[in-house]
Order: sequence, then structure tokens, then C-alpha cells
Amino acid sequence: MEIERVQGVNGELVLRSRGTDHEIVANGVFLMDTSDGRSERLLVTAATERIPARGRMLLGGLGVGFSLAAALAEPRVREVHVVEVEPAVVRWNRGPLAARHGDALTDPRVQVHVADVADVLAGAAAAEYDAVCLDVDNGPDWVVVPENARLYAPPGIAAALRVLAPGGVLAVWSATRVDALAAQLRERLDDVRVLEVPVARGEPDVVVLGTVRG
Repeated sequence: MEIERVQGVNGELVLRSRGTDHEIVANGVFLMDTSDGRSERLLVTAATERIPARGRMLLGGLGVGFSLAAALAEPRVREVHVVEVEPAVVRWNRGPLAARHGDALTDPRVQVHVADVADVLAGAAAAEYDAVCLDVDNGPDWVVVPENARLYAPPGIAAALRVLAPGGVLAVWSATRVDALAAQLRERLDDVRVLEVPVARGEPDVVVLGTVRG
């Protein structure tokens, strides 16, 4: 059942309910739903295992709130800056999606930035964060919003690494293989891992992450 259809910053967004679950569709392409969330949680839990205690995280992409809730459940995280370009997604997470993640946006450790994550990275101070976790599209090789491809290109990766403190972690979520991105990260980061989460149909979801040298 369609709950709401809006014209967003990057095109049409639709929030639907399917049984007890919700899903978000962008420009006719399925983006995410509330049926699982394992890989979205892994994006942040794998990163927080490596960061110093009381770390600061930048989470690019709010989605249906699973990654944010997982970050807030980690004792090593003291502050989460959530960057979401679509105001409707933030509003839905404060409304019909809130029960799925414990109304995580009301947690005092959370700061929400309704903005493009590329702009937030450009404006952040060097070494400001201990983790940058990016889930802003379907991955480097399947972007729904063409402009998001810049985040996975060398200048985009360099922008993310600039804001990470020594020992900080860059983690990226994808719905497809990340061979080229993993190779790029291995040139810049230590202990790069590619973690796969099987899904009901098609390729597994993937999280690729590495640690800043130094």
C-alpha cells in the first residue's frame, strides 16, 4: 500500500507498506525495506569494532534507520552525525518508521544534517571523525542518483579519508560486488575487508571497510 509519494531532491520518492514492513522506492527503483537490515547494521558494527572508545561517527544515508540504531547500541560510539539529503526520509523516520528503530532520531547523541553527504564531508574539519559509514545508494556500480558516483571515485574517497582521524574507519555498503572499490581502498587503507551478507534473491549485500594508516 502506498503511504506517501513525494518529489524529492533527487527525484520521486515513494514510501510503501507491505504487510508489516515498509519500503522506500526512488525513481521507480527499490532502495531499501524493513524486512531484514543485517547488512545495514553490519556497516556500523564492523566499523565500531575498530575505532577508539567514545568515537564520533558520520553516517551517510539514513535509510530506514537500522544503521543508526545499531550505532547507538554500540558503547564505543558517543556521537552520530546522520547526513540525509532527502527531507522526506528524515520525516518518515520520525513518523511511520520510528517504531522500527526505537525512535533513534530522538537520541541526544544524534545530530541530523539534511544535506548532501559530499558537501558535509567537504565542510568538515580534518580528522573530525573516527568512522565514516556510507550507505547513500545501491553501491558504486548501481547508483540510482548519478551524482552519487562521485563518492566512490578517488576524489570522493579522498574527501572521506580527510575527515578521519588516524586509526579511523571508512565503511561502504553496496548491493553489488565492490571489487574496484576494494582495490582502491587497499591502496589507501590498512586491513581492508569485504564482508558479504546473503540475501533471499540475487547477489549478497556487501560491506567493504578499512582503517586509516597512521
